[in-house]
Amino acid sequence: MSIERRVVLVEELFHNLDLEITEFQSHTQLSCVAGCGKCCNHPELDASPLEFLPWAFHLFLNGEAEKVLTILNKSSENRCFIYNPLSLLDKNKGNCSQYKYRGLICRLFGFGANTDKYGQLRLATCKIIKEGQAENYNKSTELINKGLPVPIFTDYYMNLSQIDFQLGNVIVPINKALKLAIEEVLQYYAYRPMPSGHFNCA
Repeated sequence: MSIERRVVLVEELFHNLDLEITEFQSHTQLSCVAGCGKCCNHPELDASPLEFLPWAFHLFLNGEAEKVLTILNKSSENRCFIYNPLSLLDKNKGNCSQYKYRGLICRLFGFGANTDKYGQLRLATCKIIKEGQAENYNKSTELINKGLPVPIFTDYYMNLSQIDFQLGNVIVPINKALKLAIEEVLQYYAYRPMPSGHFNCA
């Protein structure tokens, strides 16, 4: 399957998830705290390369893929490469510099659920939301138990892996996932022409 086709399918999956999250939020009133980047700053965040394929493809079309890959290869930073802290003093305040192209894990966390050992759906969210929005969090748990639809991590990752089994099932530290996504795009186009309608700006 071509890179372009895989990118379209990943973006369609993200679009469907965004709609599901918007619907979930309309019932629960849960939301991330503006300017909070604590989860993005987590040093042990894992992801699959496939969820960052749209980002890597965007870089490639803009002639930036090789430059960004070089920076990633030289970096020893653990936190997500595309996270932009607003202050050196408080790195938990910030935002995603590529919000449109953020990964599946970034979209699901806070508004997606996992199944616990008793078979019950449990919202996977942060302490900041649990404590700062306790009433809405408790309400959301109650609504989920009553059957309110909620995005489920395993379902979305299963759908992701159906787009590209190999890339979708590699779960690695997030910056490694970013590198692998860029490498996938660069390798694909090493002996192929640019996608129709695009010209390499490098």
